Amino acid sequence: MKAEAELAAETTGVVHVPAGEGDTVFLLGDTYTTLLTGAHTGNAFSLLEALVPAGTGPPPHVHHAEDETFVLLEGELEFHAGEGVHRAQPGSVIFVPRGTVHHFANVGDGLARMLFMYSPAGMEAMFPEIGAPGRRGVQAPPLTAEDVRALAAVADKYRFSIVPD
Repeated sequence: MKAEAELAAETTGVVHVPAGEGDTVFLLGDTYTTLLTGAHTGNAFSLLEALVPAGTGPPPHVHHAEDETFVLLEGELEFHAGEGVHRAQPGSVIFVPRGTVHHFANVGDGLARMLFMYSPAGMEAMFPEIGAPGRRGVQAPPLTAEDVRALAAVADKYRFSIVPD
């Protein structure tokens, strides 16, 4: 991972990601598109889009070095964060501070689409490292055991822990 000063030096100023573009991977049964990286934002944050099929979502986990913010655009998600459970409709915003166990599930009938942000940046590098090449807006293949193994294998590198149910 690059030093913060190196990332800040790479910041290009104004960044435009046209509709339908971004770096997309399939991972954990979801479609993830990286829209802004730390190199774009001086390492302040990264921004990704997730397409989450009905009945899916990541396992419980905790980020040790990043806060995470979610903005639901379409669908219905149930967020478990700390001791709380929050039902999110389009337009809902959920902020999860670092060190908080959390996960979400698509509890609707169709695809859910959301934006999510890590602050500071860095976590976004995990997605292309372990995901399979994908296409923005296209539903990912179902979750596999290999996805879960790949996630667990990079947990220390990206400063997160998977928490048993």
